[in-house]
Amino acid sequence: MLDFDALVIGAGPAGMIIAAALAEQGIKVGGLTASPLRQVWPNTYGIWRDELEALGLTELLGHCWENCVSYFGKGEVNHGRAYGLFDKVKLQNHLLAQCETGGVEWQQGKAINIEHDHKRSIVTTAAGETIHARVVIDASGHNPMFIKRQQQEAVAFQTAYGIVGHFSAPPVNPQQFVLQDFRSEHLSATERATEPPTFLYGMDFGNDVYFVEETSLAMAPAVSFELLERRLHQRLAARGVQVTAIHEVERCIFPMTLPLPDLHQPVVAFGGAASMVHPASGYMVGALLRRGPSLAAAIATKLQDTQAGPTVIAQAAWQELWNRDRLRKYYLYRFGLEKLMRFDEVLLKQHFDTFFSLPRGQWSGFLADTLSTPALVAVMVRLFAIAPNSLRWGLLQFPGRESNLLWQSITSK
Repeated sequence: MLDFDALVIGAGPAGMIIAAALAEQGIKVGGLTASPLRQVWPNTYGIWRDELEALGLTELLGHCWENCVSYFGKGEVNHGRAYGLFDKVKLQNHLLAQCETGGVEWQQGKAINIEHDHKRSIVTTAAGETIHARVVIDASGHNPMFIKRQQQEAVAFQTAYGIVGHFSAPPVNPQQFVLQDFRSEHLSATERATEPPTFLYGMDFGNDVYFVEETSLAMAPAVSFELLERRLHQRLAARGVQVTAIHEVERCIFPMTLPLPDLHQPVVAFGGAASMVHPASGYMVGALLRRGPSLAAAIATKLQDTQAGPTVIAQAAWQELWNRDRLRKYYLYRFGLEKLMRFDEVLLKQHFDTFFSLPRGQWSGFLADTLSTPALVAVMVRLFAIAPNSLRWGLLQFPGRESNLLWQSITSK
């Protein structure tokens, strides 16, 4: 039997970030992972460079582009801000080194059951082993074993189909990163009218290697990989570009609008399990790096009370992770995404042209979720004020869940 102050379930970015942060607090931390600990993570993680500069972690970038652009309805938009991709191995090794320094004890196994008493939580693995901990943090992803959610509702997913490889001609300009290319001249009028808008996310990796990915921002139900693959090849063909060698194919899907966890349960969540994906942009890793230390500090403080059991410790953690300001912003972001999912291609392009014309501090804070609630509201008000009339009219329509989401942002406690 193993016994810890805190047990982290999951060894992806969220699990390693919170395990390292907890260990830095000087508490005894255990980790449980169903996959081999050093298995390279499958997904690609992007982040704006200045977010990592603020954390002193720019050395974890594998690629970075100064020339970062998008295409909406008014031509090329230069964002004037550098964008990077994590070197997944560097990020993983960095977090593992922090865990090792802090004495985190990792076990490989699959958690299948959890029970609680007034002093501790008892996790049972598929192999029949038991692990005791005063608090359990489930960081196992979007479908966690032990986290209950507040309510069931249709979930919107971001989906993407991408190719890393060689091409007969550059699919994006050399040394360029394309955040969103919504141009759709390669589609028929029927396709534009009846199929959901998608955009190209693309970049030059150097040495004649490029990554191009057709992406659906968010839809419920999710846009299929088949449609995205067809769209990508249509886009390339219209530019006279052929794929000459494929190094890797990426099929990515993740939920954008998971309901919040039940904030009164005796298990804590972190990462996708805690609904921490930014509901309007899809970003999460930067938020994990920023918010992990404060969550760990809240847990460590409550652990100092030797009489506190799992429910009391978890309550302190939930209050830190989802305080009133964050709850209100969560529903405001959900409100905004609900609007975007209802926009046709014309309104969507108008929205993004308007959004990226805001002062950089406003749109960057919106995408990173670093604004306070009043500052976030100010961004939304300013966007409405400078938007063209057709976009304003679209923003004023509340045909679905928008009214309820807006009300929840006002009444969250």
